[in-house]
Amino acid sequence: MALDDSLLDDPARLAGADGAGLLRSAAMAGAQVRSTVEAAAELELSARLDVGRPRSLVIVSRPGVGHGAARLLEALIAPASPVPVVLSDVVPSWVGALDVVFAHTDDPYDRELALSLERAARYGAGVVLSAPLDGPVASSVAGRGLVLSPRVPVPAELTLPRALAAGLVTANAVGLATVDVDALADRLDYEAERGHPDHESFVNPAKSLALRLADRTPLLWGLDAVAVAVAQHAAYALAAHAAVVADVAHYRQALSRPALRRAATEASAENTIFADPDDPAGEGTPVRVVLLAVITGQAADASRHRAGELLPSADVLAPADEIVADDAGRAAVLALRCELAALYLGLAAGTIGGAGRVAPATA
Repeated sequence: MALDDSLLDDPARLAGADGAGLLRSAAMAGAQVRSTVEAAAELELSARLDVGRPRSLVIVSRPGVGHGAARLLEALIAPASPVPVVLSDVVPSWVGALDVVFAHTDDPYDRELALSLERAARYGAGVVLSAPLDGPVASSVAGRGLVLSPRVPVPAELTLPRALAAGLVTANAVGLATVDVDALADRLDYEAERGHPDHESFVNPAKSLALRLADRTPLLWGLDAVAVAVAQHAAYALAAHAAVVADVAHYRQALSRPALRRAATEASAENTIFADPDDPAGEGTPVRVVLLAVITGQAADASRHRAGELLPSADVLAPADEIVADDAGRAAVLALRCELAALYLGLAAGTIGGAGRVAPATA
């Protein structure tokens, strides 16, 4: 990857490179959340789903942002849910009138999803769909389900905040979660401001992360289940915007793979006084270990301490060190930071953008 890192601290060139306004779209994460909450209120979602505790909440995972959003929602809701939270690629055949189904898609012509949701609605399940209003997907639940359509237009790759908000308001409505979604939107606004293109790399957490990941294979290892779900979305964003392939795993699972663990350990030790710059083991594509943490508490602190002992030079992304928020708020902030970092990395590498790009000077 030929990275023009000087682009990141040149606002004029950066704006020229981002001809599609992707950074501006990503910064509208808070607006996506608020507009989704407004749409839910106008549809009287809480009242229409107020039918007592459901037998289960089924979260349907579809390609694109919906894949990571579904896993993040499951990780946030399932641990404290009094009923099963089921993650599935399509609506299970056993779904009936006692169940609630949530799905997000940016593809209004997803025929498989349309057929699946139509069956769920026909069997009387409560269906909440986050999707465009046009196309067979929305039509499949017309009059029998609730459709939260996008009100803030952004590219499909940047709709995680809308998907997350729609899923959380659904879980709140059926008594399976108590997330302050309005506060989550405020946190996203704050993170977007910190990651503003005009802020230099040393004070911009997204630009700093982009530079740390440049010319490395990212090993995005979560210290808890929610962090692993955020890492999955981060890997999606890196692939979508920067053509970077990242490894994602829970750190304990990650360290169970001997060869990769050895590479990670060597990368973690590369800056110590004992590192040998002529060691051939360092040849090949270097890795960057990034430990992500969302959940707080004694057990989480113990895991972080243990991971720090094993990988002392790993980068640690833990929003709890910077902000006061619940698990959903911290997860959303971390996801947005990774998304912005992927955009900055893609713009600097030329994998996205292009309008107004100035080629780096050659010797």
